[in-house]
Amino acid sequence: MPELDATIHQPVRLQIMAALCNLKPREQVDFSFLKEKLGLTDGNLGAHLLTLEAAAYIAVEKTFVARRPKTFVAATAKGRTAFTRPGIRDDGAPAETMGCSVMVRVWKRTNRPRFGV
Repeated sequence: MPELDATIHQPVRLQIMAALCNLKPREQVDFSFLKEKLGLTDGNLGAHLLTLEAAAYIAVEKTFVARRPKTFVAATAKGRTAFTRPGIRDDGAPAETMGCSVMVRVWKRTNRPRFGV
């Protein structure tokens, strides 16, 4: 069975890659939008983006819009390939691809809040 890529398949980075892989190639998302949708702090999101950028799984573009700094993020071809490589289906059997929807369902199922534990 193929090993999971710890860089991508850490829960928060998995959510980031799922969001970015659902964009068309070369489409970008704003840092603030991603932060709001994922419910992360600036520092938490920034740290995870640095990890993904260091692995060349995402591209980060910093620019100014109306004199305000803006950060845009997009999945790279390498990131998309790594994210959709062969993996595991919901039932534990090998899957052809580990696409966004499969991985998000697996993550949600295995990372539900545990009350009273």
